Amino acid sequence: MAYSKILRRLREEKTNYKKRGTMLMGKREFITVNISNENTQVQILKPEISGDKVVASAHSRYLIEKGWKGSRKSVPAAYLTGYIAGKKALGKGSKDAILYTGTRKYTQRMAAALKGVIDAGLEVPANSETFPPEERIKGEHLTVKNDISQIKSAIDNEVK
Repeated sequence: MAYSKILRRLREEKTNYKKRGTMLMGKREFITVNISNENTQVQILKPEISGDKVVASAHSRYLIEKGWKGSRKSVPAAYLTGYIAGKKALGKGSKDAILYTGTRKYTQRMAAALKGVIDAGLEVPANSETFPPEERIKGEHLTVKNDISQIKSAIDNEVK
């Protein structure tokens, strides 16, 4: 019996090569959403032969500068982080992208970040039924209240 080598990133469950190959055939920019124990990070990447190039990136720590109080991994924080990344990508000439989840499953926070990217102006194919309800995006369910519209307008003024 012959030994077959399993690719490292497949073994570590970091890359779904079938999904990635399908995504790369489209030759479009793609969005990744990473949610850790404390933060949310949204990146818009362009696939190239030498490796993926980051077009725009946003991290939820940036929200603190805009007056954010509370969790940086909540649904509203994910929405605003996606909104920032979308605005930065538009400023660099991006028009459309697709969501790449990799080996992670599609969650409410990921959907909120995707809605933020779409609301920023990027065209992304998505079903609006998968997005969280508007009251969750506005953070009405949280104990620490933040004014989402005020933070959003501060982002609009700074990121052009």
